[in-house]
Amino acid sequence: MVNSVEFAKRIEKILSYYGISATAFALALDFNRSTISHIISGRNKPSLEFVMKVVHTYDEVELYWLLNGKGSLPPTETSTKNISEEKNEIFPQKQQNEVLSPLRTPKTTPNTAAKIDRIVIFYKDGSFKEYLP
Repeated sequence: MVNSVEFAKRIEKILSYYGISATAFALALDFNRSTISHIISGRNKPSLEFVMKVVHTYDEVELYWLLNGKGSLPPTETSTKNISEEKNEIFPQKQQNEVLSPLRTPKTTPNTAAKIDRIVIFYKDGSFKEYLP
């Protein structure tokens, strides 16, 4: 469970680090200004969509730091190492592989009769390029 007060402090730290206002932050994340205000005040808890947009929009913000306060902004090599060690304590190596295995792309054998319909490449800025054979 995310502590709303501590989470709000980390959001304020992000605003300070990047030197932006809450309004600019809301625009960058494509959220209403009121949503940001409610999160900073502790009235509302952040949604998963909000958290993921913060992490994807601001490269220096690490998910683990944003949610738990472990590490630093910007991340340092030491804080990243400490976080990795802490994760290993929570999920021993065997369990980590089991947890991550569903995320890996399954190996498939190519079907020689299958034809490529199209290839789509998605970019981080939301744009994409489609290639047709």
